[in-house]
Amino acid sequence: MKPKIFIDGSEGTTGLQIRSRLAGRGDIELLEINKSLRKDEAARIALMSEADIVILCLPDKAAEEAALLAKNAGARVIDASTAHRTSPGWVYGFPELSSAHRKAIAGAALVANPGCHASGVIALVRPLTESGIMPRDYPLAITSLTGFSGGGKAKIAEYEADDRDIAYDSPRLYALSMQHKHLPEIVTQSGLLKIPAFCPVIADYYSGMQTIIPLHNDLLRRSEDIYEVLRSHYSDSRFIHVTNQPPESGYQESNYAVGTNDMLLTVTGSGEITLLTARFDNLGKGASGAAVQNLNIMLGLQEDAGL
Repeated sequence: MKPKIFIDGSEGTTGLQIRSRLAGRGDIELLEINKSLRKDEAARIALMSEADIVILCLPDKAAEEAALLAKNAGARVIDASTAHRTSPGWVYGFPELSSAHRKAIAGAALVANPGCHASGVIALVRPLTESGIMPRDYPLAITSLTGFSGGGKAKIAEYEADDRDIAYDSPRLYALSMQHKHLPEIVTQSGLLKIPAFCPVIADYYSGMQTIIPLHNDLLRRSEDIYEVLRSHYSDSRFIHVTNQPPESGYQESNYAVGTNDMLLTVTGSGEITLLTARFDNLGKGASGAAVQNLNIMLGLQEDAGL
């Protein structure tokens, strides 16, 4: 019997992307809700009760409420919102971080999908703190550039409006308070003791993300081993790849691997400064692709099915 999947919030950007990755698959059954009943609690609970896994693609407050409904209905849950990423009882859905993460996801009832910016930072930093190369109190300064689809339907509408302001033509720094909502999971999952200075930037292209972390080598314990640690950590990964070769053009585009679940980590720099970058699709490995990957692991299916 095919496992049944219900996406609660399938009309949002992430929900639509997940649905497109699951549609037509022969190894699962996708439960659909009538569009007129998308906010009808009884109709949603009925589908949750029928589903093996419920994927939540909702704003944080609504996701908290929906998670309780899904748990009470007996379904396993993947939450794509920020609501549960550091919550007790929830497994962080980044299987490449460790064998323990992968095993926990496989058996979990509750999985929190990682944030897009957070995915790039954690993929780069966690292996370094675990290996001892990077002190856990290292003063990290991070820039992360994203396409405007990361802001969801409202932000997409702003950027695609015919009468938009000229300000939208240029990259725009946001979260100026230095309190971005991804910081708690970045600190927790990276093994950091100090909150990073984190500067996200939204730019005038649809999707793709580049997370940028420069490191001062004199503050690291074994700076020459950074590439090898990352390469070794992800050597068996289906989706995360590591290189120490910069592009021949001398430029790194931020819309790398759009439409895929791939992530490319690049280690470059000089003898004094190491430059780490993570490039991936903010709608892929940064959101819907990661959710489908976690779904596959939870169901014991081929990890790259639909990806």
